[in-house]
Parts: sequence; structure tokens; C-alpha cells
Amino acid sequence: MSSSVSPLAPKTVPDMPVIAGIRLATAEAGIRYKNRTDVLLAVMNKGTAVAGVFTKSKCPSAPVEWCRAKLKGGKARALVVNSGNANAFTGKTGRASTALTAKIAAKAVGCSESEIFLASTGVIGEPLDATKFDGVLGRLAEAAVPGDYLAAAKAIMTTDTFPKVATATVKLGKAKVTINGMAKGAGMIAPDMATMLSFIFTDAPIAPAALQALLKSGVEDTFNAVTIDGDTSTSDTLLAFATGAAAEHGAPKISRASDPRLKAFVKAFNQVLANLSEQVARDGEGARKLVEITVEGAKTKASARKIAMSIANSPLVKTAIAGEDANWGRVVMAVGKAGEPADRDKLSISFNGIRVARNGARDPSYDEAQVSEAMKAPEIAILVSLGLGKGRDRVMTCDLTKEYVAINGDYRS
Repeated sequence: MSSSVSPLAPKTVPDMPVIAGIRLATAEAGIRYKNRTDVLLAVMNKGTAVAGVFTKSKCPSAPVEWCRAKLKGGKARALVVNSGNANAFTGKTGRASTALTAKIAAKAVGCSESEIFLASTGVIGEPLDATKFDGVLGRLAEAAVPGDYLAAAKAIMTTDTFPKVATATVKLGKAKVTINGMAKGAGMIAPDMATMLSFIFTDAPIAPAALQALLKSGVEDTFNAVTIDGDTSTSDTLLAFATGAAAEHGAPKISRASDPRLKAFVKAFNQVLANLSEQVARDGEGARKLVEITVEGAKTKASARKIAMSIANSPLVKTAIAGEDANWGRVVMAVGKAGEPADRDKLSISFNGIRVARNGARDPSYDEAQVSEAMKAPEIAILVSLGLGKGRDRVMTCDLTKEYVAINGDYRS
């Protein structure tokens, strides 16, 4: 965890309201870090619905496999998250650690092990000593209280420089419902799904199948549209929990994601996902520039996404931005290598609203001084117009600096 906060960090942190049916507590379990919290326990009321999306890595962590298996039950009573150790590539030992952690948590909360959800983040390949949770989770279950999402977000950080939280409140039927979220992630970030760890909580009464559909849809243009370094983690986990407590205040019980009464809720839910995913991009390891890449005029939205990701994941593009160099030649390179339809002579490129290339050549009005000044901004918007169709998409990334190399050069050691 960095000692200096990213210059792109949000200037303000929202007040995170209490959500009925959710209690939180954190502790120092000594997983890897010293003198900081590294374990989070979230305790949910009986009947809480759960949904999740996970990494598509073919080498998933033991907690990811555990959650996938337990997700079929649709109900959750507790979430245990640790930082410092990913419990990934740990073989039978890793699976035994998840089982023991779940057993300890279930005893502490008083529920079935099938209602325990787990997530781990940190170093890959090191065995996780789950005995360190023995006693700790029991104390946390007793100490858990509604609120303090910021402390919870701090406990799950690794190379993050700031805790990531977001909230929204919206009407559902006659009731006001709340959506709170937290996330961690700064490196090893690429779609499918690109968040490392994120957890969403709401008091809305939404059935597990409906919540799963909302989450799967919502992630596509938020967490799956963010990349830091093009590397998909073994541990990416996004879980959503709905306690249903708002039903006592007039919120209707929702069984289908297509229910028209969910319209405002879905918008707010996706806003929380978008806010958190942008914060991940803002905290990219060593980042000094937040970069938004928009591709328009593509054959399809899917084609635009692939081209945008090709640009966003290019080390040459990202280092040029770090150097405040509007090197559109590197953007042209990234468009050309994406393997999607493109016509060199129709291509136009803009940096922060200044068109630098048009119809396959340098723009006639190009002014080096003007563009160089624009590139000094902390937020850079790249617009690529292909002129081939109506497909459009947007992704978020950051620049690639020397600090990224420094952070990852000694991450394990």
C-alpha cells in the first residue's frame, strides 16, 4: 500500500449511510501487513440475496472457486475478505484454507458454511494461514456494527493509495432504498471482470436471479470497460448483497430484472458501479493521468470496444501520455493492430477536444504548442473517429509511469 495518495484521487469522500441488515467490522489478523487492518467481516441478515461475477482467468483463486459454488444457493449471511494474500495458485492447501475460513466464519455468525462468501487479494502463490482467522472472526462478529464502509474499504487495500467507496439513494415503490459500494484495485486490472475486489450492498428486496441479471448487465460498461495494464487477475470478484429490509417500508419485492419498477434503481446501481470502476482507473499503480478513450464510427459497439481496449492497453500510447506527448502515431498503431475494420484514410483523432489527425493525415490546423499545453492536464480524453458506422464505446485507463515499474518490480519481495 503506497504512502502517497494518487493525485487523481477524488477530492471528497461521500458520507456512506447505514444499510439495514448489514453490519461491518475490521481487524489486524497479521496476514502479511504490519500495523494495519487486513481482514473485513460483513454480516448480513437472514434471507439476504447474493449475486456475483468473477474473473475469467483459467487460473482462478481458491476463494473465487468457493464463491462460484456457493452462489447457486442465492443466499448469504457473511462475507470475509482478507488483503495481503490472494490464496491463488495454492493447490489443495488453498482449498483447505477457504474451507477452514468458512467454517470459522459460520461458527462466528451462526449460519451454514454455504452462506459464507470469501475473497482474498494480494500475493499469488503463497499459502494462506487460515488459522489466523480463528478467534479474530468471532470477535469481529460480536463487534460488527452498521456503517463505516470507509474503514472496510481500507482493510481490503493492497497497492491502492486510497479507499474506494460510492453510494446512491433512490425510490423503489414507496420506499427509499440505498446502494453502497466499495472496491479495491490498482494493478493487474483488465476486463473479465476488471475490479479485483468490489462489494455492493443494498436494502432493496430483490431476488437472487434478478440481482444476478442486474449485476451481469451493469458490469459490462463499468468494470469491464476499465484497464490499467491489460492483465486479468486470478482473484477478480464482484459480489452484490440485497438484504430486502426496505420491504418493511413499502419497497415492492422484485423477482425479475425486467420489472419496470426497477428503472430508477438500475440507473442508480449502475452509477455506483461506474463510480467505483473510475476510481480504480484513478488509482492505477503509478498513475498521473486519467485517460478516457472513446471510439466512434465503428462497424459495431463490440468493434469499438476492441479498438478502444487496444489503445488503452498499448504501453506506447500510455507512456506517451505519461510524457505529455500527443503522439497520435501510436494511437494509429493501436487502431491498426486491433484486428477490427478500419480505414486509414477515414481516421480522425483528437486529444482533449483538439483534433490532431484527420482523414488519415495530420490535421491542417495542428498547433504543437496548443496540443502540448492540453496534454499537461490530469485528465486526457482521446477521441477516435473511424467513419465506418454507428458503433461507439468508451473505456477508462491511465498512463504508464516509472512508478508502475517500481511498484511491480518488488511487489512480492
